[in-house]
Amino acid sequence: MPARPSPPAQPVRKRAALRIDDVRGAVRLAVDGIGGVTRIAEGLHGTIARLAPPVGAAPERTPGGISGFVYRTVRSGSALVGAGLDATLAAMQALLRTPGSDVPAAAEAPQRLAMLAALNGVLGDHLERTGNPLALRMELAPPAAHGPRLLLLLHGLCLNDLQWTRGGHDHGRALQQAAGWTPVYLRYNSGRHVSHNGAELAALLEDLVARWPVPLERIAILGHSMGGLVARSAVHHAHEAGMAWPQRLRHLVFLGTPHHGAALERAGNWVHAALGVSPYLAPFARLGGLRSDGITDLRHGNVLEADWQGGRFTHGDTRAIVPLPAGVTCYAVAGILADGTAAQLLGDGLVSVDSALGRHARKSHDLHIPASRTAVLPGVGHLALLESEAVYRRLRRWLGGAPLR
Repeated sequence: MPARPSPPAQPVRKRAALRIDDVRGAVRLAVDGIGGVTRIAEGLHGTIARLAPPVGAAPERTPGGISGFVYRTVRSGSALVGAGLDATLAAMQALLRTPGSDVPAAAEAPQRLAMLAALNGVLGDHLERTGNPLALRMELAPPAAHGPRLLLLLHGLCLNDLQWTRGGHDHGRALQQAAGWTPVYLRYNSGRHVSHNGAELAALLEDLVARWPVPLERIAILGHSMGGLVARSAVHHAHEAGMAWPQRLRHLVFLGTPHHGAALERAGNWVHAALGVSPYLAPFARLGGLRSDGITDLRHGNVLEADWQGGRFTHGDTRAIVPLPAGVTCYAVAGILADGTAAQLLGDGLVSVDSALGRHARKSHDLHIPASRTAVLPGVGHLALLESEAVYRRLRRWLGGAPLR
């Protein structure tokens, strides 16, 4: 069996040479953390002070007197110190940054990007709302060369575009060599709502296609995990806005995408609700509430803004029905780690087989992907989908190129 082609050199992108932004972001996050912990302690203190019953809902009251003064002083003092540090660091950054101080992205530490991606997956909505420099901005990596076939790769929750390379293999680069696709990688803040990322991606793609320097024959999108939901959202937004790029979209491939949600997030939501049964536990529910908008979208596989308008922590599945786009050939891959009936629910460790393949007990929710365009791969975990030889075989078969023997 011939080996998979080795990936060519990554395209060059630029980044700021200085990392004062990282320090500024960390300071702001630390101040936010102090404020959050203080509010938890303050709420618990107030509940104990008024001798609330152990079970049942009760309005949270903050302590008064000296205790209340101390809590307010801690919050305002930490905010004041944080604002002073931020202003000082911003001034230093302005003084030290000079024209031409950018360096190639090849010098970007993958470890730093991995840390930022994980942080954005968990707290990305908060980082964006507070203007924190650690919030990732959506961007498309420009390809080194342009061809007539565009392959867009969308990473999953808590990941980034560089993490498509895993175990020395990158599906995008391999398909470039084997089938002539031009891979373009998206980096985005996976803590934002899927619908927000989808709308922004739709606009970015419209601009990218308009500026493509050679005649563009077709577009394929490969989405891993949450990336598949972002792809579906982007296509929907593009159709609604009358954009041109969906006319060239020919293939959608989903790798471990939770089309109907992930059981782990649903379980987390029940734990969050359980903390509210006692006023003594309610202050700690704020910790459960730290889950980003992106994570809560994974409870049922939200794609549209209307899907979460009822609240971030509702248990019911209130999604609008978003069928797969007409005229686009869609494929789905599910990993499975065990044998037996329970293995279908476990799936790849994060996403069940039915959810990954778009299957649902209600026909209105089923994505109706033909069995001939799906694959269930034993022994392949959620992240291993990025490097699996079995996954690459399917991609070669579905997206073109000489079949592997």
